[in-house]
Amino acid sequence: MEAKAITKFVRLSPTKARLVADLVRGKSALQALDILAFTNKKAAVVIAKTLKSAIANATNNFDMDEEKLVVSTIMVNSGPVLKRIMPRAMGRADIIRKPTSHIVVAVTEK
Repeated sequence: MEAKAITKFVRLSPTKARLVADLVRGKSALQALDILAFTNKKAAVVIAKTLKSAIANATNNFDMDEEKLVVSTIMVNSGPVLKRIMPRAMGRADIIRKPTSHIVVAVTEK
């Protein structure tokens, strides 16, 4: 059985978030939380929150043991890109891209 949690529309670049997601993929859930607590990235806070939600879903909805949970899949997909315009010299305009991410974390029991 697999319990998962999804966080959508996070104002974070997917490529930067994938670097943090690769750190915890395949680890035990409690060990992954420890790794994320000491990772100095913005994505670590969001992924840790999503992982805690997946652990809570597993224990409350499926009666799984928290000690035996493993991060089976963690995906960071790109969401919509917010486009803003920044005025530049000589009447030109630059497009500022503000990417968003969708984070999916699934945990299973060993």
